[in-house]
Amino acid sequence: MHTISVEKDVQMDVEPAAVQVWVKKRMIYIELTDGRVVGFPADRFKILKNASDEQLKDVKLRLNGFALRWEKLDEDITVPGVVAGNFQLP
Repeated sequence: MHTISVEKDVQMDVEPAAVQVWVKKRMIYIELTDGRVVGFPADRFKILKNASDEQLKDVKLRLNGFALRWEKLDEDITVPGVVAGNFQLP
């Protein structure tokens, strides 16, 4: 009989996804599946910078938590991009 050993400590890189999104005082916050909360100012993105407070609050999670969507602004931002610090404006 042959025995095969399988290593169980294989680390897999999984891109973060959001489970919740909210806006407070022009800051956009996302809670990630690993429990972290990441926030960023709306002014870091061209379209969001010019949006009203009410427009900013109208954000939805899409693509199983991998994207943020503002339907009325026609704006999409990826969650992995936010976590990586990829912003349009300095």
